[in-house]
Amino acid sequence: MTTRDRIKVLPEHARTHNRSLVLTTLFHDGEMSRADLARETGLTRVTTSDLVGELIADGLVVEQGTRQGSRPGKPAMLVDLDRSGLQVAALDLSDTREYRGAVIDLSGEVRARSSVPRPADGEAEAAIDAVRSLAAELLGAAPGRVLGLGVGAPGVITRDGVVASSPNLGWFDLPLQADLREQIGLPVRVANDANVAALAEHTLGGASGDVMVIKVGRGVGAGVLTRGELTRGSRDAAGEIGHVTVGTDGGPLCVCGKHGCLESWLSIRSLEERIAQGADPDAVFRDAGERLAIAIAPIVGALDLSEIVLSGPAEHLDGILRDTAVHTLRSRTFLHEDVQVRMSAQGDDVVLRGAVVLILDGELGVS
Repeated sequence: MTTRDRIKVLPEHARTHNRSLVLTTLFHDGEMSRADLARETGLTRVTTSDLVGELIADGLVVEQGTRQGSRPGKPAMLVDLDRSGLQVAALDLSDTREYRGAVIDLSGEVRARSSVPRPADGEAEAAIDAVRSLAAELLGAAPGRVLGLGVGAPGVITRDGVVASSPNLGWFDLPLQADLREQIGLPVRVANDANVAALAEHTLGGASGDVMVIKVGRGVGAGVLTRGELTRGSRDAAGEIGHVTVGTDGGPLCVCGKHGCLESWLSIRSLEERIAQGADPDAVFRDAGERLAIAIAPIVGALDLSEIVLSGPAEHLDGILRDTAVHTLRSRTFLHEDVQVRMSAQGDDVVLRGAVVLILDGELGVS
């Protein structure tokens, strides 16, 4: 008998698992009867009915009326999440010009939106004050019950929401999650913006469970999911591919002081600067696409990923850059000719929507 076999499963753990299972099923499949919910989850009708009653009492699930149809007997009562009444406040701190925020309900509708100018790089206290102000403004504008605040921020962020290192924001060892939770008195979840984007693509955008989402903006970062779970790494820095040197031929000077980092080829700032200096745009995009593939080919091979998603301005990333990346990636990998490389389906709100997923997962167990 293994150690795992000897571990006692406590009733409260089983109930928490079953509760999450019911909520996840409703979130993805929509309204259904208690009997249908029992069949979909594999739980008994008694267990399902008890859980639904508990979730209704908690204000998470609502009855939607009876099913219309020709079945004999009493019509079935349909239940669903309170999609319009339950909301999440979300912050995206990755934009180059502003901090963006929104209140989004569980149907995906944006109920309120706001932003504040981004302080200059390195102004740590001003950055924190701006985030606090934006969070308070959003909570004041929310028309319904807010489940929590989700935050996507650039940098290395630990599992408990400490910003270990975010040089552009001037934050080091900042307990941002705890700070905001103390301020607003609600659950708060803080994670790296690229990881948050990966959650959005998987949970809301239909991406596979073995996917890398590459977020290109002021910098370059990636979120990696394997079997549907975020890969965080030993230092919470998995996906930090922006400062990986690509090639042995030198290359542009990067903000980190090295030459030839992926970010120095691929970030939007780098692309636009090279074009403004007179370089041929097509050549710039081909260079960037090739360097991107050089960086990610070993990761695709090592983790056997099935999908690469690019998140950022389509006018820069789609077309020559993406086509070159596809060609180079396939020439540098084995058994991965069918790896899909596509643009994000979540648009500019990918981090905001991923921040919603942070709260759904952390507070309701919905993934």
